[in-house]
Amino acid sequence: MSSVLVVDDHPVLRDGLRRCLEFAGFEVVADVGDGESALEAVMRARPDVVLMDISMPGGDGIEVTRQFRRRCPGTAVVVLTMFSDEATVREAFEAGAAAYLTKDCAPSEIVSTVREAAAGHAEGAELASSYLRASSRATSPSLLRLLTPREAEVLRFVAGGASNGRIARELFISEKTVKNHLEHIYSKLGVESRGQAVAKGVRLGLVRIS
Repeated sequence: MSSVLVVDDHPVLRDGLRRCLEFAGFEVVADVGDGESALEAVMRARPDVVLMDISMPGGDGIEVTRQFRRRCPGTAVVVLTMFSDEATVREAFEAGAAAYLTKDCAPSEIVSTVREAAAGHAEGAELASSYLRASSRATSPSLLRLLTPREAEVLRFVAGGASNGRIARELFISEKTVKNHLEHIYSKLGVESRGQAVAKGVRLGLVRIS
């Protein structure tokens, strides 16, 4: 049975994540709400996976992830956050995260990602490296054709952290049209959330990192 530490500053969400993971067969060794408690818990319990929020008291999740990787390299970190902008995705992977999810993803996606991270952190590290390598290579014409020019434009706005309302205003289209574009992007990239779309866009070279 794989062990998991849940780190989030919202007690209701922590409780929900604990129940979800335990139902899926994981042992949740602890659930904590701040960075300091997270560091203490990971050193004490040495879990297989940490499910990590980014924005919380007692140290931001990216810095805590960096410390986890130094102090407990056998533990994989799966980031679960509300942020889907390109810069945060990059920072998380540079800090050593094995995977990156946003809080609009399905519970089944959290379970499957944690299971994959627990099964082989080396695979997660390799995946993270591939995301980072995407920043230094040019986007190929075949990848550009994966999305229409407007879809690629919408994805770039999403990577910058823009809301649907802002994208609609910037592109002079309705929010419903933005949602339709996002549905097409998700379908073409095989993802289910904004964060996944940005992360895969970076990996494929559809979103550039400066």
